[in-house]
Amino acid sequence: MALARGIPWFLVLVATLLGAPAGLRAADWGGISPGASTIETVRGRYGAPSRESREKVEGYDTSRWIYEGARAPAGVKRLIVDFGILTAAGYRPNLVRYFELDPKPMMFNLRTIVEGWGAPDPREEEGGRPLLSYYKAGLFVYLDDAGEDAVSMFFTLPQSDPPPASK
Repeated sequence: MALARGIPWFLVLVATLLGAPAGLRAADWGGISPGASTIETVRGRYGAPSRESREKVEGYDTSRWIYEGARAPAGVKRLIVDFGILTAAGYRPNLVRYFELDPKPMMFNLRTIVEGWGAPDPREEEGGRPLLSYYKAGLFVYLDDAGEDAVSMFFTLPQSDPPPASK
């Protein structure tokens, strides 16, 4: 699932502009951690991407690396890494802003996710699909229709709190 169809852009933008709360560490996977890993870290671990694109986000130059097919990590259909983040120290174009992992079926089932990242925030749905949210860690997991298997995992900077429930 693409970011535009997933977690609202404003969550990523607010977290990016305000920075992660002190003492919180972003959820990570495969040696990548939003707000800490760099282009060099990702290149050293996974090599050159299958595809690369550049765009402006809020007036800043960003880049996106996509690993798929033979270049995707083991057990993963696609890995998307977005670089370019505004920190308290200024804009850092080589720092990971967020990344999306689209695992192969049965790689991350509900039990594995809970064992790895703990109990999620209250269960939600987005677009009719079950969603596990770990706001304070910056991890959002979209599950299959049965609610048992991850189809997309979105890693970003830690979020302060979930948005209020809509009425």
